[in-house]
Amino acid sequence: MPPSRRGNERTSRPTLLEIIVPAYNEERRLPGGLLQLCAKLARLPFPTAVIVVDNASTDRTAEIVSTWPQEPVPVRLAQCPTPGKGAAVRAGLLETTAPFVGFCDADMATDLRAVERAFGLLLSGERIVIGSRAHPLAEVEHRHSPIRELGAFGFRALARVLVPGVSDTQCGFKFFDGLLAREMAARLRTDGFAFDVELLARCVADGATVLEIPVTWHDMPGSRFSPARHSLGIVLELCRIWARLRAESRGALRVKQPLDSLGYP
Repeated sequence: MPPSRRGNERTSRPTLLEIIVPAYNEERRLPGGLLQLCAKLARLPFPTAVIVVDNASTDRTAEIVSTWPQEPVPVRLAQCPTPGKGAAVRAGLLETTAPFVGFCDADMATDLRAVERAFGLLLSGERIVIGSRAHPLAEVEHRHSPIRELGAFGFRALARVLVPGVSDTQCGFKFFDGLLAREMAARLRTDGFAFDVELLARCVADGATVLEIPVTWHDMPGSRFSPARHSLGIVLELCRIWARLRAESRGALRVKQPLDSLGYP
C-alpha cells in the first residue's frame, strides 16, 4: 500500500491518542525529538497526533513545527504566550480532543518504548500513568551535580506532602484519560516547573489514582533548570499550590455543610 494512502486511512479515523510537547527555544533539539516521537507513533495500530506548544520562543521553533510533514503522524502548532512549562502544558491539554492524552519533553529524555505500556494501561482502565525514575526497575543515567541532586531530594520530600505515594512527580512523561486531563488542566494555576505537582494533586483530589511505571531515562544536555536561579521560586510555587488547594477544599466543605443541613445528600 502506498505510504500516502496509509496516512490518509490513519487520519480518516478518530485520533485515539494526542501527545503534547511543550517547547521554548527548542530549534536545536526539537527536530530530532519529533523524528523519534513520530517514528514511534507511526508504528502504533491506531491514529495518533502531536501538538507542539510554542511557549513564546524567539528562535525557529514555531517555523519548524509549521513546516513539519503531516504524514504519517500529524503534527500541529499551538501558541502559548504565557511563560512557563506549566502554562504550555495547560494550553496543550486544553487543545486536545482525543480520549487519551499525554505529554513528554522535547528532548525525549524518556525512552519512548514506555508509550505502548502507558497506553495499554490506560486502555485497561487506569486514568493516570506516569513515568518514574524512582521506580526500582527504572534505568536512569544521571549527570547531575551533587547540589542539584540535593535540591531534587528536597523537592521530592515537599511534593510528597501534596501528592502522597508518588515517588517522582517531575518526570516529563505523563499520560491521562483525556476528559480528566482537560478538566484538571482548566483548573491548573501553576505556570512554572512545579505544575506537575498541582496537576497530579488535583487529579488525586478528584478521586483518581496515579500509577507509576519504570522508564529508561537519559539526562540530556540543554536543561534550563538551575538550582541557584530556580530553587527558591519552586519552593514558593509549592507553597502556593498547598495554600490554593487547601483554600479550595475548605470552600467546598463550607458549601457542602449548608446543603447537608437542608437534607441534600
